[in-house]
Amino acid sequence: MGRALPGRRRLADPVRIVFLGGLGEIGRNCACVEVGGRIMILDCGLMFPDDDMPGVDLVLPDFTYLLDNAERVEGCIITHGHEDHCGGLSYLLRDLSFPIYGSELSLGLARSRIEEAGLLGRTELIPVHDGERRRIGPFDVEFIPVTHSVPHGFATAFHTPQGVILHSGDFKIDLTPVDGRATDLAHLGAIADSVGVRLLLCDSTNAEEEGHTKSESSVGRVLADLFAANRDKRLIVACFASHIHRIQQIADAAVAEGRVVATLGRSMGKNVALARSMGLLAIPDRSLVDIDEISKYPPERVCVISTGSQGEPMSALTLMAANDNRRLSVGDGDLVVLSSHAIPGNETSVGKVIDGLCRLGAQVVHSGLADVHVSGHAMRDELRLVHSVLRPAAFIPVHGEFRHLTHNAQLAAEMGVAASRILLAEDGDVVELSDDSIDFVGEVPAGYLYVDGIVGDVGRGVLRDRKVLAEEGVVMVVVTVDTKTGEIVTGPEIITRGWVYAPEAEALLDDARRVVADALQALDGAAASEPRALERTARQALARFVSERTHRRPMIVPVVMEA
Repeated sequence: MGRALPGRRRLADPVRIVFLGGLGEIGRNCACVEVGGRIMILDCGLMFPDDDMPGVDLVLPDFTYLLDNAERVEGCIITHGHEDHCGGLSYLLRDLSFPIYGSELSLGLARSRIEEAGLLGRTELIPVHDGERRRIGPFDVEFIPVTHSVPHGFATAFHTPQGVILHSGDFKIDLTPVDGRATDLAHLGAIADSVGVRLLLCDSTNAEEEGHTKSESSVGRVLADLFAANRDKRLIVACFASHIHRIQQIADAAVAEGRVVATLGRSMGKNVALARSMGLLAIPDRSLVDIDEISKYPPERVCVISTGSQGEPMSALTLMAANDNRRLSVGDGDLVVLSSHAIPGNETSVGKVIDGLCRLGAQVVHSGLADVHVSGHAMRDELRLVHSVLRPAAFIPVHGEFRHLTHNAQLAAEMGVAASRILLAEDGDVVELSDDSIDFVGEVPAGYLYVDGIVGDVGRGVLRDRKVLAEEGVVMVVVTVDTKTGEIVTGPEIITRGWVYAPEAEALLDDARRVVADALQALDGAAASEPRALERTARQALARFVSERTHRRPMIVPVVMEA
């Protein structure tokens, strides 16, 4: 930039934010902050598939923008250790190499997936600490403690040429946190009072909910009462494996009643071991036993902490409900506590697990019956408090479905942010802060990247085909044609799965064969011996017949063989 003109303020370089995921859905949280031509990735999460994504294991952000700008990537900051914020790293690291910054626990939770993928050599895990301010290339970043449902989460304050951009991370205002580590409102207020907050990016998950989210400590009291009231039962408590504070409170209630504690589920065992090694989880050695050792103790002296609170296929609790868990069977005398709330989209799966447990004779307690779960996200009163502390000049709601973002934007307007400085962004939007404005300046690819087993991006076309197969079935017509004469040598043969049951529909299948044969024999000229023309004719004739006779639209697969 040249010398500033006399009497004019030198213009600061603009700063950009590129949103790749998390705006319009719960999951896939990923954004890029761009300063001085460099890119800092802020979170890199995944999303679990909806019911309309058959065969899909995970959904990732579209990484095209990052791959196209690989040489500009400075690193990645993970705000906390939940999969929807760090679970995508093991996929992005296949194509890019960059350092990752986060709390020691967040890095420990992320490390597991990265190590399983054999990609630790492509990154450096760099721990940062509460209140630390660190220079990373052109980025000047502060890491501010916030309370969430996984310990040691951060809000991140980017000190940029265009002022402070503050990302709240996932947070709540818990005045009595289990570990005493509260959201640092004093630090946030100090930033607001000293340099001000140019732009706030704020968690929207509970922006529809009036009031204040209950403290995590309140769950501990409910759990203690449940344990005390069920001293004659074996207790099995399911929760998220990353919810270290919940695990601590379950263990505290069990130990207070003289029970031993065992973990069930691979991620639960790994996370408990990690948290204990870091001093974040206190369970006496004498009280922690292997799951295979619980048969040595009377059932009423046992507490099992299990994965599967969301009804995930093949999880420990789901297998228990199907009476198919080789390590633990449930029945009369068992009390199962689901210390969680069903994530939107998981209600049916969770309901099936509860039904299965009840059929086996177990008593089940869930959040609809007792206060065995509280949210980790701020409700409207907490969001108002954050606005009153930070007084941001501009606002973008993040992390939530579109209705959550809308309500958070409306709340910002109520708290005094000018309507012209509230941007309702979506995945793929590019926002630029300049000296005198904040506005949308473009879009980047931000669709869903589907993961099916080891296959990346099966694509919407494949999903559409899978849905047709699941709902309507498939009909295959096989015919052999003499390409010289155009005469049918063998067939047509009709093979079907999921359309009609062939042994009970011979007359219908015979009619289908005649329709296809008549259509093929009606062809003349070059079309009668051209394989693609024959396939197209067979497909059209069979599809029309199937639709008219059964009002169904199965997948039609023509196979024309040449004689």
